[in-house]
This record gives sequence, C-alpha cells and structure tokens, in this order.
Amino acid sequence: MSSTHVKVSAEAARRISLAAQGFAEPRPTGRVDRRHVRRLIHRLGVIQIDSVTVLARSQELPLFARLGPHRRDLLPTLADSNEIFEYWGHAASLLPVEMFPLFKWRMDIARERAWSGLVELTRDRPDYVEAVYNEVRDRGPISAGELVDPGEKSGPWWGWRHGKRALEFLFWAGRVSARRRPNFERVYDLTERVLPKASLDAAVPDHDEAVKSLLTISARSCGLGTANDLADYYRIKLGVARQLLQELVEEGTLLNAQVEGWREPGFLHPEATMPRRVNARALLSPFDSLVWERARTERVFNFHYRIEIYTPAEKRVFGYYVLPFLLGDELVARVDLKADRALSTLRVRGAFVEHGKEPKAIAGPLAEELQLMAGWLGLEAIEVYNNGDLSRALRRCI
Repeated sequence: MSSTHVKVSAEAARRISLAAQGFAEPRPTGRVDRRHVRRLIHRLGVIQIDSVTVLARSQELPLFARLGPHRRDLLPTLADSNEIFEYWGHAASLLPVEMFPLFKWRMDIARERAWSGLVELTRDRPDYVEAVYNEVRDRGPISAGELVDPGEKSGPWWGWRHGKRALEFLFWAGRVSARRRPNFERVYDLTERVLPKASLDAAVPDHDEAVKSLLTISARSCGLGTANDLADYYRIKLGVARQLLQELVEEGTLLNAQVEGWREPGFLHPEATMPRRVNARALLSPFDSLVWERARTERVFNFHYRIEIYTPAEKRVFGYYVLPFLLGDELVARVDLKADRALSTLRVRGAFVEHGKEPKAIAGPLAEELQLMAGWLGLEAIEVYNNGDLSRALRRCI
C-alpha cells in the first residue's frame, strides 16, 4: 500500500461524507420526478428496505430527506420499468439494475452464505425446492402464500413456511427475483422474466473484481471511510475488503487518508468533494445510508445512535422509531415519530436535543421539517408530546 496519506480534518470528513450522500445540494424547487430519484439511487448505490411502517416505508425516507416531498410511487415505478431491482445489498435493498452482475458471486455461493434455515431446507429437501422453482416458472409471478404446497411452518425462525424459505433461497441464489406488492409482500418470478436482458447478458466479473467494484462504489457513496465502513456498505467480509482495498490504493482507484480522530486508516475516493458549507435540513430514517453504520455515525458526527424497536418499552432511552435530525452539517437532535393515519396526525412522541446544542435554535428548523413531512404524508396535524428536553421549544414552533 502506498505510504502517502491525504490528511483530512474531522470537520472536512463530516462535510465530505454529507456531500457524497447528497446533502450538500439544495432540494429541488420544482416537482420531483423519476429523474431525481434515478440520480439519487445511482449516487447512493443502494437503498435499504424495511417493513416497519410506523412512519412510512423506510425506503421512502432517504428520498424525502434529500429531495423533499415527492410522489410516493416513484420507487415502485422505477422497479416496474426495470431501472432498479431488489437483492441482498446492504440487507434487503433496492439497487441500480446495472449492478446485477456485481452480485453474481453472492448468488453463486448461496449455499454457503444464505441463512442457515434456507441452506438446511435446500440440503434436506432439494426436490421440494426444485418443485417450488418449477411452480414459479409455470405460474409466476406468485407469492409464497399462493404456492400449491406452501409447506409447514418452520418453527420460531420468523415462522416462515417451507415454501417461503424455498423461495427465499431461490431469490438469494438469483434463480428468481421479486417485486413488492403495496402491502410489502414479495411476489416472485424467474429472474429472466423480471430483469432486463441487457443486465442478464452483461459480462460478469470474477469475485475479486466484482468486490473491488462494490468497494469503489461504497467509497464514492461515503466519500471516505474505514475498511469496515466500506465493507459494511454492501456487507462484504472485512478480511476480504482489507486485502482488496490495498489493491485499489495501489491501482490509484482510492487514496489513503489519515483522518483526525480516527483510530483506523481511511480510504478516500478521488472524486470526493469537500464543500465549504453544508446547509442541510433532514430527518433521517434509522436505515438511511448516512447513519446505518452506527460506529461510523459516532465517529463522523459524534452522535451515539441505536435503534430501539426491539428493545422492551421500559428499557428504551429515546423511543420506538427515532429519527436523527440533520441541521447544517451536524446531527443536532432526535425525534420519536409515529404517523397516526386514523386521526391524520404526526405524533412527536419524544424530542431530544444533543448535548451542548440550544433547543431554541433547533426547534424552528425542526418544526418546519416536521410540517413538510406531515404534508408529504397527508397528515393534517402535528402533536408534540411532553417528552424530552426539546419538546417544549418545539411545541411553541408548531
């Protein structure tokens, strides 16, 4: 590895990260359309999917954070037009369809890397898995519940029936692909009937070249990061990533970076930009790519963040579905939000300012962002609970 290191201050690292993630540019002033979303997805390289709907589908929130209010059918529209596809990128993810060849290696080793419950089924009942594939071929697109023989439940492992597990293994292996119904249910069909022929026929790089491409995209989308940051973006094994990142530096694709306050060495994308100022204002999904790697979030933004969905209510510190609030180039607060659709109300169940920040300076911009979000979600009112050191100032601004 080259011994030359680009020195980066902590402040510069923060702004580089925000610029790479699309927060250094103002939101569109006109109507947001497919072009905006298409550019954003290519910029981020991946959007994580999650089923939680306490506020909105998680995959919608990164778009709102960067683009503001938009038609909520834009992502399904891009999927239907074969511009994006779903696969295991960073967990369940939406990805640009051009990236399909970069994940063939992951599909090819599904028997080694897929979840144990999936591997056990295909090992113990290969004929059943093949029968499910044949049914998709003959009847698809089809959901797990529509299989002729959905099979028995598999016990506590998510309670999935054997048919669902078979479909998920076939999905992991790339033999079938899937799209989502409005209720979030996956509908499966043969990959060659879902994805465009150009993507399926594109040259497939070998494992190392594919992973190097993914790491390069990670670096572009993060701006800069440690080996773990860049490996986590597409869930690449850290040991593999370390070796290939060295090769990328030797090839000149990435630069070594010494970042103020970072214990681990950094890797900088040569095209990364460092704006003089960032004037962002955004509420971030817990699954937003800016904050999904919690150690990076703490290192870059000095913001300790944990999602508490799976924490018992009495042990939660901030709430069930807590969104960090980005203001300027800092994460300055967090709010626990719920969309009460029955009463058309955006409920702010908790509002908390970060240590050293002034509630009055944050309440106004946060109120404006909450009002924008409520309008986007079609909610008529905002209710701020008396919970948290920011709640009183925020309530005065609503």
